[in-house]
Amino acid sequence: MKRIFMLFTLSLIFIGCKNQNRENQEENQNGEMTKAAENSEEETKKADVNIEPIEHATAIISWDDAVFYIDPVGGAKAFEGKENPDFILITDIHGDHMNAETLQALELSETKIFVPQAVKNELPEDMHDMLMVIENGGSEMYMDFSIQAIPMYNLPEDDPETYHQKGRGNGYIVEKDNTRLYISGDTEGIPEMRNLENIDIALICMNLPYTMDIEQAADAVLDFEPEKVYPYHFRGQNGLADVNTFKEMVEQGNDNIKVEILDWYPEGINQ
Repeated sequence: MKRIFMLFTLSLIFIGCKNQNRENQEENQNGEMTKAAENSEEETKKADVNIEPIEHATAIISWDDAVFYIDPVGGAKAFEGKENPDFILITDIHGDHMNAETLQALELSETKIFVPQAVKNELPEDMHDMLMVIENGGSEMYMDFSIQAIPMYNLPEDDPETYHQKGRGNGYIVEKDNTRLYISGDTEGIPEMRNLENIDIALICMNLPYTMDIEQAADAVLDFEPEKVYPYHFRGQNGLADVNTFKEMVEQGNDNIKVEILDWYPEGINQ
């Protein structure tokens, strides 16, 4: 009788262990499926960021259901047929980035405009209620987006004759759902750019003599290793920068970085 009882007990233990192993396998499989689904969802979110060039430094960003403009210039005509922005980012006071007439010509009654203090100082007072000032290093949350102001300036930073003094203008990092977009503004390959981390998409300027050449731009990009780079703002005193060579330098230096060239000058370099 004892022998039968022991055999029965051992059978129960064996069945319990087998069931536990099955549960552990199912849990691992479910965990792997959940992780795969999360990775797939993250990839989908990153694919939802679309950059539409308008001209030079001006672009429309469509991100999920939101739309925002970068440095809108060109008057209302440049934005005919385009969706109104939920918000606007302005980087600097120069005319290829800030244009009061364009802002006044657009339908912006429900739009917040993020600017450095120097830009606010230049815009008409009747626009000030729609402005949100962010200085270098500051950040704001708006419509589930984190908007962080990043320094943009020429080197050496203490040159009083430089085109872009440190602290006057803003680059930006816009982040949502772990996707990070970097907008360089007018800058050289400064330490604040080179030390960036986890950038998915980067808009990088390159035009002499105002910002940097393609070699410096490529070297900086290889330092902070964004997943995808869009050259923009590449019209200089001697025409357009050689963005195809920039692409080659970056992708030869790190084949995990993809460079995409868009049409920023549809009407030619003199427009």
